[in-house]
Amino acid sequence: MALWLNLGDMLRVNAAKFPQRIAFCDAHRRYTFPQANERVNRLADGLRLLGVGKGDTVSCFLENCIEICELYLACAKLGAVINPINFRLVAPEIRFIVDNADAKVFVVHDEFVPMVEGIRGELGRVESWVVVGEAKPDWRDYEALIAAGSPAEPETDVAPADPWILLYTSGTTGRPKGVVRSHESYIAFYLINGTDFEFSFRDIVLTCMPLCHVNTTYFSFTATYLGGANYIHPARSFRPPEILDVIERERVTFISLIPTHYNLILNQPADELKRRDLSSITKLLCSSAPARIEHKKAILELIPDVKLYEGYGSTEAGIVTTLMPEDQLTKPGSIGRESSGTDRVKILDENGNEVADGAVGELYSRGPMLFDGYYKMPEVTAESFVGEYFSAGDMARRDEDGYYYLVDRKKNMIITGGENVYPSEVENVLAAHAAVFDVAVIGLPHDKWGEQVSAVVILKEGATTTAGEFNDYCRARLAAYKCPKDYHFIAADEMPRTGTGKILHRVLRERYAS
Repeated sequence: MALWLNLGDMLRVNAAKFPQRIAFCDAHRRYTFPQANERVNRLADGLRLLGVGKGDTVSCFLENCIEICELYLACAKLGAVINPINFRLVAPEIRFIVDNADAKVFVVHDEFVPMVEGIRGELGRVESWVVVGEAKPDWRDYEALIAAGSPAEPETDVAPADPWILLYTSGTTGRPKGVVRSHESYIAFYLINGTDFEFSFRDIVLTCMPLCHVNTTYFSFTATYLGGANYIHPARSFRPPEILDVIERERVTFISLIPTHYNLILNQPADELKRRDLSSITKLLCSSAPARIEHKKAILELIPDVKLYEGYGSTEAGIVTTLMPEDQLTKPGSIGRESSGTDRVKILDENGNEVADGAVGELYSRGPMLFDGYYKMPEVTAESFVGEYFSAGDMARRDEDGYYYLVDRKKNMIITGGENVYPSEVENVLAAHAAVFDVAVIGLPHDKWGEQVSAVVILKEGATTTAGEFNDYCRARLAAYKCPKDYHFIAADEMPRTGTGKILHRVLRERYAS
């Protein structure tokens, strides 16, 4: 039986295979694969000395940093489960996740310690508290933990099917739900990404998406798995000039960004963008929210030879579809199509009972697979998907060529006077206005129509316009019932978003309902 090497195993292999190559670096530090492997081994042993064994959970509350990468790898070698928590959450949300995850050790960045101290007494299952950065009273020092550990490879027997990562959904519709992902589910994606995205040991990835999110665990660690480098950049400080500096200095080959990031870059002064050397970038990913065609054209104009990908998926289902570079302009608005759509598979529940069978394309057209609660994710093999059915809440259509197009979130659909209005359609029209930086369309209560269409708009810096101008603009492009009846103008930092940049329409509806 074949035994796939997990990411911890591959770090050891790459330390021997690429002794001079950089594995992880940031603005101040650079670790080769051998150096990174030794630190990870010492960290794994340090965690073992704290009582962490196979199957135990290690929670962490960290901004993007090399240390969180080391924790992922140390847990992979130990057979422990890492639970990365979104650093944008507040104390009650943190308490729920750490408690729900049964964490034995909690690793926290020094700046977050004061907030965590407020809930420390309520987390009775946590046995050890570790701080990254400045030392804190009653907290174990992260670097001291590494120094105390052995550089020898851990001897834990970790199987591909063992759990590795426990991620919690963004909780846009209620309490976050824990998603347990195995080593082999990630290995499958690393190998798929290596093929579909042409990753190799030559890649230098700029990681500025949060390392507590599934997107980054798929793409940044693909490079690590194959021997490539990762430059770790803070996720909370996306400043286009800094990002462009890093690209030029490090000769970055790949970045995964959300549409908001691309928008920020493209809104830099034209002469500033023109003087930048971005020729090292060979591929880009746009994900987490729909990308607009005008942004794609601008990206391809800025970096003419780049291969642009757009991915659709979720924490629960992984990568569901990918729009490939050759389809970006010929299939505008599409999220791609499923590969191997004619392959026949069986879907089994956790007890091995057959739920359904059919072609992959047919089964995916009914909706990806998700669990409602605390669950284990599907394990993909050559013969079967193991899991259950669910609806992600996204509405989509499929064209005659098998390409999918997201229509909207079902919960976001507006019903006004008996007519269905999809916010994304109205948002796409408004987003094309020269004065608009970003926009969200929501339905608000209305005595006569049930709901009225309303727009929340962020204007570009220096731009001015009025609601009346927007009315004329929309009426020339949309049916009257789809046109917003009122406009709310806000600053960029007032738009509520998930950690991956998705706009929280629910929060906007609550904010403007009165």
